[in-house]
Amino acid sequence: MIQELLIDWQFWIKSLHIISVISWMAGMFYLPRLFVYHVEKASIGSEMSETFKIMERRLLRAIINPAMIATWVFGLLMVFTPGVIDWSMIWPWVKALSVILMSGFHGWLSARRKDFERDENTRSGQTYRLVNEIPTVLMVAIVIMVIVKPF
Repeated sequence: MIQELLIDWQFWIKSLHIISVISWMAGMFYLPRLFVYHVEKASIGSEMSETFKIMERRLLRAIINPAMIATWVFGLLMVFTPGVIDWSMIWPWVKALSVILMSGFHGWLSARRKDFERDENTRSGQTYRLVNEIPTVLMVAIVIMVIVKPF
């Protein structure tokens, strides 16, 4: 019964999954950039610093967190849809690992946002510039695994 429902709705589920992923990635690209500006342009206690805190909190709570949750929900629904994934191949495992790593990076960014909130950030703008590449690398791996299925 549930499997038939998943099959009937699989294109809607896939569409909602892609929409969720795009929203999640947009936030994952933008939040580290906000951290760069926060570190380099706003001194602790300044009005600009407080504005960055609001922007970072709202981005994480209103966009990134809900989008990640939706990505996981719709992704897992696809995992349980018969015929969508061939687990005997390597690509779904690489994709799953990449999504887990992306989720871990999401958690790391959430912790850094709390550091900024408490005025306890110890990382440089350069650090945030470097880590800003992590979601790009993971996204490339995920897209290649899903579209090309090289292994």
